[in-house]
Amino acid sequence: MRPAIIRKTAADLRVAPNSPLTWEEARRALAGLPGGGLNIAYEAVDRHAAGANASRVAIRWLPAAGAPRDFTFADLASLSSRFANVLRGFGIAKGDVVFVLCARIPELYAAVLGGLKLGAMVSPLFSAFGPEPIRTRVNLGRGKVLVTTELLYQRKIAKVEAGMPTLAHVMRVDGEEGRRLVAEASDRFEIERTDAETPALLHFTSGTTGTPKGAVHVHGAVVAHYATGRYALDLHPEDIFWCTADPGWVTGTSYGIVAPLVHGVTSIVDEAEFDTERWYRNLQDQRVTVWYTAPTAIRMLMKAGAEVARKYRFPELRFVASVGEPLNPEAVWWGKDVLGLPIHDNWWQTETGDIMIANTPAMDVKPGSMGKPLPGVEACIARRTDEGVKIVDLPGVEGELALRAGWPSMFRGYLDQEERYRKCFAGGLYFTGDLARRDADGYFWFVGRADDVIKSAGHLIGPFEVESALMEHPAVAEAGVIGKPDPVVGEVVKAFVSLRAGFEPSEKLRMELLGHARKRLGAAVAPKEIEFAPSLPRTRSGKIMRRLLKARELGLPEGDTSTLEGTA
Repeated sequence: MRPAIIRKTAADLRVAPNSPLTWEEARRALAGLPGGGLNIAYEAVDRHAAGANASRVAIRWLPAAGAPRDFTFADLASLSSRFANVLRGFGIAKGDVVFVLCARIPELYAAVLGGLKLGAMVSPLFSAFGPEPIRTRVNLGRGKVLVTTELLYQRKIAKVEAGMPTLAHVMRVDGEEGRRLVAEASDRFEIERTDAETPALLHFTSGTTGTPKGAVHVHGAVVAHYATGRYALDLHPEDIFWCTADPGWVTGTSYGIVAPLVHGVTSIVDEAEFDTERWYRNLQDQRVTVWYTAPTAIRMLMKAGAEVARKYRFPELRFVASVGEPLNPEAVWWGKDVLGLPIHDNWWQTETGDIMIANTPAMDVKPGSMGKPLPGVEACIARRTDEGVKIVDLPGVEGELALRAGWPSMFRGYLDQEERYRKCFAGGLYFTGDLARRDADGYFWFVGRADDVIKSAGHLIGPFEVESALMEHPAVAEAGVIGKPDPVVGEVVKAFVSLRAGFEPSEKLRMELLGHARKRLGAAVAPKEIEFAPSLPRTRSGKIMRRLLKARELGLPEGDTSTLEGTA
């Protein structure tokens, strides 16, 4: 049995960790627009380009094939200003919505930053989306311009372009006209006057059913980008930082674009898709010091085996963090065993805009816990009742995770869904929809989404706990757990399991896994059924879609599947 806690000592910290900042201190650390106001792109590139960081590498781009290419802060300021001028030439004005659909190429980053300079609301889209998810989002946002590439246009946009009536321009950045427009545009641009409450980013999050929700974020979110990049990810000026998330997701925007640039650090941007050997080679050859990735990627590395990792060396790597869904304890320990560093889980949502709860570098790590609230974040376990909001102070008691409203990166609305937005708040709290508990030491533990919790014979069972226990077995690569209706106990626990290389499904293995889970969890919580599957349905951002497992098991409507892997 693994220890319940990984103790940290001074020897575990290769550099002295950053001290926390209040939101006010973080705001004072930023420059602000000359003459007043606040703009994410100015804080991310232009203030650096005008100072000592002008020649520092902002982005080291690793193309899918070919040699790396460096972009300094001066380069990025110039290129993003060209894009801002091109967008202005299209008639885009402050408040208009610009969509960006590109692979992880330099033009993606320049287009996002250029749109922010112009005061537009920018919505990066995941390049693996199929035509219909793209059309849906552009129409929901009433997008006027879509920035993309020739390949993506031909494969996806051309099929649905006629069905996007607000779309006035499609700019293909690698096409003849797109290249000409950028080349001829001025590299000087006076940033539009924006302030902390000016809309800046539009991130879509899939609903359980129905259409995606568009969460609106403002320029003031950059205060939280700065504070959390400093404290939760411990960014220092000399760091080489790699966030593996695509900018089509909120993590890839907040921490793949904004936070590292605001801190003036060098970011690695890899155009290629996941490949075990390539990722280890990136960590080694690019001398990555801080790595922010996802549980899905960690599980895929685990599945490939520790012997692959041992072919490489990462002496500069000092901090590894993960987000996207809860990180199973076995994955935390895998980091410790294979990389020499535990994986530090953290928690936040599209709606929160930034990390809210985290295992920071100097904290003792309790594998399976999301950590503790960051400075300035007030988190609690709460329940909504007919009498009002009840805050639960007792350790170990489960309830809905809630945050005191008002942090800088809090979303300011769901696009065109004001009533739905208001329902997220009560008693001055934002209710996250995640069930959790707090222990006596102040660590928070994820239980499940409110609609994922299994009710069996009077017990409330969190699927994450069952999945984590199954993953402790050497045969299990991934597990997804649902509640299956039962006329006697209400629901029984059913697990879907994919196996590691070298293991084959069999009745003997099924019984072994059932026995393992019963021993670890007890008969009331352990699964009653296990079904083997080659793979589990996941969103493109890596989350196991339990609701889809349940819908398929019960023959129910699958709801919004636009973010599902394999739907492009």
